Amino acid sequence: MTDRYVAPGLHTGSPYADLVTRTDAAPAGSSWGLFDDPDRGTANFAGPAHIVEAARIVTRGDCFSLDYAVGAFDPPMARLRSAPTHTILSAHEQSRDDVLDRFFLQTSSHLDGLRHRRVSGHGFYDGVDDAAIVVGAPRLGVQAWADNPIVGRGLVLDIEGIMIEDGTPLDHLKGPALDAHILDDAARRQHVDVLPGDLILVHTGWARWYLNATSEEQNSVREGRRATGFAQHPALLEWLWDNKIALFATDTFAVEVLPVLEGSPFLDSAPEDKGMMHQELIGKLGVPLGELWNLTDLVADSRATGTWEAMVTVKPLPIVGGVGSPCNAAALR
Repeated sequence: MTDRYVAPGLHTGSPYADLVTRTDAAPAGSSWGLFDDPDRGTANFAGPAHIVEAARIVTRGDCFSLDYAVGAFDPPMARLRSAPTHTILSAHEQSRDDVLDRFFLQTSSHLDGLRHRRVSGHGFYDGVDDAAIVVGAPRLGVQAWADNPIVGRGLVLDIEGIMIEDGTPLDHLKGPALDAHILDDAARRQHVDVLPGDLILVHTGWARWYLNATSEEQNSVREGRRATGFAQHPALLEWLWDNKIALFATDTFAVEVLPVLEGSPFLDSAPEDKGMMHQELIGKLGVPLGELWNLTDLVADSRATGTWEAMVTVKPLPIVGGVGSPCNAAALR
């Protein structure tokens, strides 16, 4: 980190409205230069005190995996990816090893790291130069979250549940766009408060729907690159930053809706992505993004018990310089 990216008067407690008015060398809307450990991004919001508080949630001894199997999404939504091939090897009859071939780390439940998106015209998060984003170099690699796992209070926001209650269930075949205000609506209706340092788990039912869809339905959304997600709008960025969210995970393909909405406010700043928010979320704010998370069993328990919080641990693979990784996440109650 260099002084170049420290804007006068800005700090991690500054509202998002102040970030978008940055006039220094960092891009507007970014948190560049605000964290002591920039390679962790907003995971910095979940510190030791948050781990201690989250541990108090665990009273029943129940544990829920938040990962689907590495080969669950076959065919995967991203057409350039594929499910891995698992081979069991044997040096002799008493021995077994195994290998995964063509293991795309972001095909199933995963975490997008800070190398996943670059800010057009500026560089990677915190101004890291392109030359540093190579295999084996540590800057912004997922090992920053493996060596120091992201742990804290996970808060489930059951969007699917409130939409069903309202008589307007999500039609995942059409891939509806979600407005950011639905996050506060869910919290209010679940009688929970969003707290600084929270790991937010958004349940829409999309991943479960896709895995149980017919081949025709899967092919329809794959070919149309169509998926339920959040609308491209600054309101989501403001919500995440002003609430000091450490990690934002959903059970959707891309967190944000696809195709990108017409008139996206990010068309000019993210032309390569046709106006997606990934550059804003990852490259500017430094948010660990979880996609395709398995929230089905956790949400079933939440609905049955009225408990929406859990201690959540996230420890991606320790790949030095990794762009992304299976989330290797668990929720404990």
